[in-house]
Amino acid sequence: MNLVLYYQPFCPYCQRVLRVVEQLKAPLELKNIQESSASLEELKRLTGKTQVPCLVIDGKPMLESEGISRWLEEHYAASK
Repeated sequence: MNLVLYYQPFCPYCQRVLRVVEQLKAPLELKNIQESSASLEELKRLTGKTQVPCLVIDGKPMLESEGISRWLEEHYAASK
C-alpha cells in the first residue's frame, strides 16, 4: 500500500494526524506543502484544493484529520 501524507507543520489538524502516525509508526511518505512547491502542486492536482492534512492511499485522497486518524488506527493499531 502506498501512503503519502500532505501536511503543514504548524497546522493543528496536521499535528493531530502526525501524532497518530508517530504512535502507530505508520509507514508513509510525508510531504510538507510549505517547504515544497512541487508537493503543493501535486496536492492541488489530486484534490483541486490546498487543504491539509490529506492522506493519499494508493492514489486516492482522503481529507479531514478525524477520518485520516481513524483510518490509520484501523489499519495500523493491530501491528503495534
